[in-house]
Amino acid sequence: MGHAYTPGLTVTDRTVVHKRRLLPIPGRVKVGAGDRVRPDSLVAQTDLPGKVHSINVANLLGAAPDEIREFLVRKEGDTVKKDEVFAENKPFIKWFKTEVRAPIHGMIDSVSTVTGQVLLREPPRPLELLAYVEGTVSEVHPEQGVTIETTCTLVQGIFGVGGETWGELVMGVKAPDETLTPAQLTPAMKGKIVVGGAFLDAETLARAKNIGVAALVVGGIHDKDLRALLGYDLGVAITGTEKIGLTLILTEGFGTIPMAAKTFSLLAKYAGHKASVSGATQIRAGVIRPEIIIPARGDAQTTPVATAERGGIQVGAQVRIIRDPLFGRIGQVMALPPELKQIETESRVRVLEVSFPDKTSAIIPRANVEIIEGS
Repeated sequence: MGHAYTPGLTVTDRTVVHKRRLLPIPGRVKVGAGDRVRPDSLVAQTDLPGKVHSINVANLLGAAPDEIREFLVRKEGDTVKKDEVFAENKPFIKWFKTEVRAPIHGMIDSVSTVTGQVLLREPPRPLELLAYVEGTVSEVHPEQGVTIETTCTLVQGIFGVGGETWGELVMGVKAPDETLTPAQLTPAMKGKIVVGGAFLDAETLARAKNIGVAALVVGGIHDKDLRALLGYDLGVAITGTEKIGLTLILTEGFGTIPMAAKTFSLLAKYAGHKASVSGATQIRAGVIRPEIIIPARGDAQTTPVATAERGGIQVGAQVRIIRDPLFGRIGQVMALPPELKQIETESRVRVLEVSFPDKTSAIIPRANVEIIEGS
């Protein structure tokens, strides 16, 4: 009998992560295989092409497009300064002279004798690619980047916004069902990764931004507060590029949902340690999870870590419900009935029986759960 693939959410004290750090266009790799790197280490860099500005010189000078080269005082490839004359006509009467000045500092990229346009390009913009995680360069990809290997504690969230950041992990609350309030955020948390409990509101988010908190990790948030933070409704595209002043990771979902006890205790265990976090999320094909990566210290970095292959869901596995009306609840798989079962939509699907900590149980479509992996 076949089984449906069930996505997994990793929460583990010890694993090995390989991070590919690649440039968007070819560039220069700055480290070698075997080098130790920190989150802020420069691993590769390149130059992004500058913005192009189109100027219709033929129209400005009243000339035919195929004649404009005769009026250029700078040729293709030459640099120009802002407001510098790069094209002009040569009338018999100087009062009728027209000059075309550069609107930017850059270079003449190309000249078209068909359209009469000259393209000016701004200077290239340097792009520096940082390691993001602490670890060892395990592979170099020439002109592209590197792969970094790190032995770490890994906690994946269910949703996040905001980019990559790093800092010291601190606890903002004492229990996973506690709400993180503005009063619990102090100026000492500037640049830190703050772990909350079940919920935070818009006022707490505003306080965190004002302080300069690097990232917030919390069980849940109201969707209206997320909308206020972003300034728009979030679509289905990948997140992680938002410029909102901090990174936000939800470990459970939307609403007031206590952080899973296992997740909370694992983060509390490493309070005071350095961590790297990313809010990037994609829930369609090619799943990307928001993550908290806490690199191992000392001998733990080199001690071998056994890795297990992901298989189908098993009886006894811990799962999280990812659809209403039980969204966010965590339980244990008690049975995997082989037969198809008709659900409320009248579809016939494979199901499983889940038992919850409060001694209740439910029959759930297998597509509506995800495995919580780790030890």
